[in-house]
Amino acid sequence: MMMKQFIAACAIAVATLTQVVSAQELTIGSKAPKLELKEFIKGEEVKGFEKGKIYVIELWATWCGPCRVTIPHLTELQKKFEDVAIIGVAVLEEDQAAVADFVKEMGDKMDYRVALDLVPEDAEPTEGKIVTNWMQPAEQQGIPAAFIINGDGKVAWIGHPGQMEEPLEKIVAGTWDLEAEAQKLADMKALQKKLTATIGRLQELFKEFSDDGDPKDLLAELDTASEEIPDRAEMFNLIRFQVLALSTERSDEAVDVGNKIIETEQGEDPGLLSNMARVIVDPNRDHKASPKLLKFALKLAQKADKLVDGEDVMVADTLAKAYFDTGDVAEAVKAQERAIELAEGTRAAADPSLKKRLRQYKKALDSANEKEEKPAEKPKK
Repeated sequence: MMMKQFIAACAIAVATLTQVVSAQELTIGSKAPKLELKEFIKGEEVKGFEKGKIYVIELWATWCGPCRVTIPHLTELQKKFEDVAIIGVAVLEEDQAAVADFVKEMGDKMDYRVALDLVPEDAEPTEGKIVTNWMQPAEQQGIPAAFIINGDGKVAWIGHPGQMEEPLEKIVAGTWDLEAEAQKLADMKALQKKLTATIGRLQELFKEFSDDGDPKDLLAELDTASEEIPDRAEMFNLIRFQVLALSTERSDEAVDVGNKIIETEQGEDPGLLSNMARVIVDPNRDHKASPKLLKFALKLAQKADKLVDGEDVMVADTLAKAYFDTGDVAEAVKAQERAIELAEGTRAAADPSLKKRLRQYKKALDSANEKEEKPAEKPKK
């Protein structure tokens, strides 16, 4: 179960990388598409890209929470780079009339040009000119998204507006190496293709591992992946740890790999440590982990709990299960009670398994206490 989730997470990471770097028609170095807008809601109208002038085309929507978060940052950038024309284009709006009211309400907080995407009559918002000519060819699957157009009318950068300040500063200063950035993009596209193929193969092999319990082929593929894509060796090593931890009679290897992982910078990531421990103490495991693995899980969970100062629900929940599986029922109860207390007022409070586990631990503790209190029977003569 946990292994499937981890490989799925890797696939999501690859998909996210694809969104950013695998633009086939509109990419860094491409000539900027025609700027087709319905109207400007705020600021001086821009009809096209002038030679020598730098532009930012930022795609947003009134309904998009992350877009709203970036608005103050864009205002700061407009003040910092006065000669740059920043244009926030409202896209994917079901009600374009609502944009003007939103912009008016924002006032000086949204102090840059704002325009509406040009959507053909009786068409869907997804058929707007900015969506079809900019967003889709660049494979930007979500908003906010931004494009920097340099003085030659070429796309110099594509990405999240929150990460735009450094490249914009270099483009304005004339120190941005367009060819080098385009090459970086090409390299990342190649990496993405390799990752996509590798993750697909790992998923196939994991299914085989789930069916027959033999991890040999899966581990061999992880060796190959680490050699071919060394930049992602850490990710493959985490998968290796989970495969070994879920295998029978591979506890020593799992602990060895796990120790190597936590000796790196990854060992200071409480979420990662907790997830590693969770693989070992997961209630959905097909078989209970060995005592050596359980001891290692407790070590991981204790360090994760220390790193978060005992203030994380999931870490506390994992720590409680590690205590329980290693036989320290009293500490399991304490940690689980803390987890439930931390969950109050959060979405985690709706998870019934938190209280279910506490009842399980308390029942075990009561049973242990009863055995201790019960007087020993006199030996029969």
